[in-house]
Amino acid sequence: MNYYNYKITCDTALIEMLIAMFTTMPFEAYQELEDGFHAYIAEKDYSDETDAALATFQKSFDFSFEKEFVPYKNWNEEWEKNFEPVVVGDFCGIRADFHPPFENIVHDLVINPKMAFGTGHHETTHMMVEVMQNFDFKDKKVLDFGCGTGILAILASKIHANPIDAVDIEVESYENTIENAERNEVFNIKTYQGSLEVIKDSDYDIILANINRNVILEYLPSLYNKVKKGGWIAFSGFLKADENLLLENAKKAGFEWQSSKQRGKWICQLYQK
Repeated sequence: MNYYNYKITCDTALIEMLIAMFTTMPFEAYQELEDGFHAYIAEKDYSDETDAALATFQKSFDFSFEKEFVPYKNWNEEWEKNFEPVVVGDFCGIRADFHPPFENIVHDLVINPKMAFGTGHHETTHMMVEVMQNFDFKDKKVLDFGCGTGILAILASKIHANPIDAVDIEVESYENTIENAERNEVFNIKTYQGSLEVIKDSDYDIILANINRNVILEYLPSLYNKVKKGGWIAFSGFLKADENLLLENAKKAGFEWQSSKQRGKWICQLYQK
C-alpha cells in the first residue's frame, strides 16, 4: 500500500497535542522527532480534506508541514531504519532477523515486518506483551484484532493458546502474519484479511486489540459481542490524551475496566465482559 508522509515541524511542547488531534483523522502511524513528528496516512484514506483540516489546525497552533508520497516498495527500508527490538523482562523478546538473537529470553520471536512503522509500536507492543505475561493462555480461544505483523498472535501460540484467529484490513499485514508465523514455527493461527466483519466466530476468551483509537471506538460494540462472558480484552494504540474517551465508550459498550498501563505517551487498557 502507498502512503503519504506528513512531516510536521513544531515546538516540542506541541507534539503530543498535535498527534492527539491527528488521531481524529485516518493517520495510522507516527514517528516523533526532536523538532516535530512524521504522520503517515494511507493513500486510500487521503483526500483534499486532509490538507484542509491541517490548515484549520494551523489557525490555532504554530506548526508547518510538508507532504511526501511514499510508494509501497519503500516500506521495508523504512522498517529497517526504525524497527527496535522489544524486550519484556526475561519473558519475551521481539526482533527482526537483522538483529542478533536474544540471550536468556524465554520467547525469542523473529519478525520480518512489511508495513508502515511508527514509534508508538514499541511502547504499545511492550504493554500488550506485559498484559499477556500475566494471563493463563493455555487452551484459550484468542482473537488478534489488527494483527499487523502477527506478533501477539504468535506469542499467544507460544504460550499455548488454541485456537487463535488473527485479522487485519491490510493485505500486507495478512501476508506478513502468515510468513512470520511460519518463521516462528507456529501453525495454529487462522489469518484473515478484512475488517472485523470477516470473523464469523465469537466466544473468545481473550481479544488483543493493538490498533488505533478510531478503529477501537468504531468496533467496541462488535468486540463486546465477540468476547465470551467473563472474557478479557486488551486495547492499546492510543494516546494518554484519549484515555478517558476510550474508558467512557468501553463502559458504554458494556465492558468493565480492570486496569491501565502507560508507557511514554501511549496507553493500554484491560477490560472484562
